[in-house]
Amino acid sequence: MSENPLNRRPVYNPRPVITVDGQQFDKVDRLLLALDMREQEGGLSSLELRFSNWASEADGGAGYAFEDEAEIRLGSTVVVAAGDLADSREIFRGVVTGLEAEFPEGAPPELLVLAEDRLQQARMARRTEVYADMSVADIVSRIAQRLSLQPQVNGLGASGIWVQLNESDLAFLRRLLRQFDADVQIVADRLEAAPVSEIQRQVIEIGYGSDLRSTRFIVDLAHQVTEVTSSGWNAISGQTVSGSSQGVHFGPGSGRRGATLLRQALGDRSEHVGHINVATDAEAQALADTVFDRRARGFVLAEGTATGHPSIRVGSHLRLRGVSPRFVNTYYVVSTHHRYDLQGGYMTDFKAESAALGEAS
Repeated sequence: MSENPLNRRPVYNPRPVITVDGQQFDKVDRLLLALDMREQEGGLSSLELRFSNWASEADGGAGYAFEDEAEIRLGSTVVVAAGDLADSREIFRGVVTGLEAEFPEGAPPELLVLAEDRLQQARMARRTEVYADMSVADIVSRIAQRLSLQPQVNGLGASGIWVQLNESDLAFLRRLLRQFDADVQIVADRLEAAPVSEIQRQVIEIGYGSDLRSTRFIVDLAHQVTEVTSSGWNAISGQTVSGSSQGVHFGPGSGRRGATLLRQALGDRSEHVGHINVATDAEAQALADTVFDRRARGFVLAEGTATGHPSIRVGSHLRLRGVSPRFVNTYYVVSTHHRYDLQGGYMTDFKAESAALGEAS
């Protein structure tokens, strides 16, 4: 996908579209001051909406705008679409879980509305449960049903006996998926889970000096390794199990790997994972692959700000152009911050990773 700036329209209006309990309210649109939506790997997106809480009335007077809770209240369902009004796309769907009222000196009162997506329900209670002879995909589907969401799972067919011990569903789900280098996100009314190697929500190309407003890169050998090993004990067979990895799924991008540069600069460095229980060689191998791949993908970190773009989401592949040659590459997005205010308009901050550094020139 080539670069496609959102401001190519003759008139670009990036004001977000907010729907509350299935309705659009003029007051909500008119009094919006700022919006902040944040998402990260592991799911649970959050939203902050800041409103002026003072409005003119039909009789010529003025008063509090939202105190009657006619438009927004605790428990309301909020959907936010972003981008140009002519082609806006949903970036958040969740429930209002908090309100803040501010009364600044010399300025009208403000209302801050706080919301989270449906995964907030998965962190509200702890449970202890044993999932016997179930695949990881089956467990994701069961948790999705508890949240009244549609499961959409790719891969994750490994089966076994899984124990959720005094954990919330969210904590258990994150721990389980991390063991298989997988991520979970809510998209509309779906709970989507898949190995990171299979996730590609969008491919977006943006260039410095155009839609890419600013960026910085960090290349760090501190957490790189040349090998990861793991081991455990199979109580049924009475034998040890083990695995070793030098990487399997490095993610998008090409160039010099962190392990190669580490070996050249500092020598070999191995990490052993012994604190996570594994009972088979296959589990030990999957764990070693996961730990190595996660370290490898964090070798080059890109942090940047782009013209507001609703397609820049966790799991998107971001092609960065117009920077120095070593950093022209494709990166995997691991967190985003979609923000809007009356002064700066719509912007998207992002963090993205790549396992490779370009060649020196």
